[in-house]
Amino acid sequence: MQDDKIGDAEKVTFEEALSKTGFGAYSYMLTCLAGVAIISLACIFFSSTIVAPVSACDLQTTSAQQGMLVAGPIVGSILGAIVWGYWADQHGRRRTLILSLLLGAAINMVSSLSVDWVMLLVLQFIASLMIAGQYSLAMTLLSECVPIDRRTIVVMMVSSIYLLSQGTMAVLAMPIIPLSFSFYLPYLDIQFNSWRLLLVIYSVPSVLTAVWLYFMQESPKFVYSKGREQKALQILKIIHGINNRRSLQEYPVKCLTRRRSHTEGAVTTVNHITPLFRKPLLKYTIIMNLLFLLDQLSAFKVWLPTIANHFMQTSHTGNGTHLNLCDIIATSVKDSEESSGTCALNSSALVIVLVVGVILSLTNTAVSLLVSRVGRRNLAMAITAVCGASGVLVNLVPYSAASAALFVLQLMGIVVFGLYTAMCVAFFPTYMRALAVTLTMTGSRIANFISIQLINYLLTNNCEIAFYVYGSALAFSTVIASFLPNDHRTRTTQHEILEEEVADGSIDSF
Repeated sequence: MQDDKIGDAEKVTFEEALSKTGFGAYSYMLTCLAGVAIISLACIFFSSTIVAPVSACDLQTTSAQQGMLVAGPIVGSILGAIVWGYWADQHGRRRTLILSLLLGAAINMVSSLSVDWVMLLVLQFIASLMIAGQYSLAMTLLSECVPIDRRTIVVMMVSSIYLLSQGTMAVLAMPIIPLSFSFYLPYLDIQFNSWRLLLVIYSVPSVLTAVWLYFMQESPKFVYSKGREQKALQILKIIHGINNRRSLQEYPVKCLTRRRSHTEGAVTTVNHITPLFRKPLLKYTIIMNLLFLLDQLSAFKVWLPTIANHFMQTSHTGNGTHLNLCDIIATSVKDSEESSGTCALNSSALVIVLVVGVILSLTNTAVSLLVSRVGRRNLAMAITAVCGASGVLVNLVPYSAASAALFVLQLMGIVVFGLYTAMCVAFFPTYMRALAVTLTMTGSRIANFISIQLINYLLTNNCEIAFYVYGSALAFSTVIASFLPNDHRTRTTQHEILEEEVADGSIDSF
């Protein structure tokens, strides 16, 4: 009887137990790991943005074929994201992420042996299929292992690393691309040269991340949601011990409150997904899908190396001072058609890619520091309004430096992606969170595939429309976001409310 009384007194909710683990060495390691995992994703997912123009002579690709190479990974991410999200909700974040990392790295390495552009396209499509869920999985694992008061900050910090990833890729490419070595592989009848080596190098971070992740713990929130309270408690003890450099016995929590398991009974794909399309989650499913859909700046970022290349080529001639960005691109394209093209990126263009990546990362870090004071929703609304307007103004300013600065300011709107991800983590309950995050991004990925092809065409044919349409769409998302709750006013986060509603069976009643 006495033991029961002691046990009742020591029982706490999961969030309280997680808060008692503190924020220390394990939290920092996991935050860094999530950042490296997302860099690993970017190195495979965006590798074609660097490789496509450089391999043009070797593979004899046209501009349209290069556009397909760049957009191909988007298709893989569309088809694979929901599958990986569902798998992670059933089998665990850590195990799923390790499998995804290793499969993606292996296939991307094989793509370096492509004999033509079609083979490269197919293999990179498959590689993107394997890595499709890595962003949401890494974010979900991280958010479920840190106390709630640090959750938004760490998600935003990892987003800063993601925004720096394309710059990191440029740094890796700078010493590799100029290399003139070439080894003939008779069985494949290809020359193994610098761009093929670069693909292999881009696969290495995934392997290193998988090894690192092997020594980390599974998400205690996931384990708890499966009804395995003792296992979840053991993981929390380990996290507490590493964070505070104490023994496992010093963890103050002895028992977690028992909550009805979301997975009791038969779990099917249908009853796992349908709550997202019923009250109270339906509203957030619709709004978050629309917000991700209207944020298509990543399509511009995909073509950033090409746009930077056009800008530098025209700037070197000294004739682009009084031209806006679209006029500069048109001049560069015309000059390229009149002269023999080269299969290389201007080294200064790669430096610009790096600088823009640093600017975006620093901006996102600043946003991370402001979010607790302003709120996720309010900050997202302010950013989309300013950056959307900047996109509209890009071609109304007849000075190259000012026009380029407005373009960079427009790209800074990419930071709302991290805010949207943090919102998804807050709005959706644990047992369907990984699936919900990937599902809300699916519409964006479909639109992204279309946008990459469309922007590739518009940049050389009707550049102004690209900036007017996508800038206006980003600005309009300010209106959509206004229908979300003002999280700056409310102390109780939305996901805590939804967790309780799901636990009480409220969702099942709709």
